[in-house]
Amino acid sequence: MAKKTDSNPGAAGKGDAKPKGDAKPKSDAKPKSDGKAAAGRAKGGSEPAPERAEGRPKSGGSHARLREHYLKNVIPALNKDFGYKNQMAVPKIEKVSINIGLGEATGNSKLMDGAVNELSAIAGQKPVVTKAKKSIAAFKLREGMSIGCMVTLRGDRMYEFLDRLMNVALPRVRDFRGTSPKAFDGRGNYTLGLRDQLIFPEIDYNKVEKTKGMNISITTTAKTDAEGLALLRHMGMPFRQ
Repeated sequence: MAKKTDSNPGAAGKGDAKPKGDAKPKSDAKPKSDGKAAAGRAKGGSEPAPERAEGRPKSGGSHARLREHYLKNVIPALNKDFGYKNQMAVPKIEKVSINIGLGEATGNSKLMDGAVNELSAIAGQKPVVTKAKKSIAAFKLREGMSIGCMVTLRGDRMYEFLDRLMNVALPRVRDFRGTSPKAFDGRGNYTLGLRDQLIFPEIDYNKVEKTKGMNISITTTAKTDAEGLALLRHMGMPFRQ
């Protein structure tokens, strides 16, 4: 008597069963997505993000024109004049401070708003409002009242402001014959006073309520006035002969 054959293909032994399809073993399988893991490493993991590794992105691209002039022309000229042995000893400009004193703002607060807007346009940076430190009854001044505004520039903004000041604004002064070479403080720092803000092309004459003077202080790393004078002269400051 013939044996009955089993028509069920799945009746074979478990040891002879093959995996369905050609799927690879689990050890060779790749993770579904590496995006979350990479984001986690970028936030605080051991591997830095690409932006962190490369540092901060450059803002704007090229440097200010006056900065490039200082690096290419002014440093060799100062080395020739004073014979510095160390490159770090060559004087440079650290910062520029612009200050507008407005005592009349105690009676008219609108003048302070105009001064802040005009100084922002001139410097390209929002200024800080200065307040009175003590009360003076004779001037009707109380402690904490706004009496002026100031701004401090560094980096490319400083060089761009000095470039506009020396090449555009100062030549627009009526009967201009140069700035005084005697306005140094004994340590290489220079202070320049301007009578009005209309010499800057950023100021709209029709929107000015009152002319406002300002003081511009240029702080350098020079140790003597002679070094500070040579630095600013090579930078392009039009000193009086």
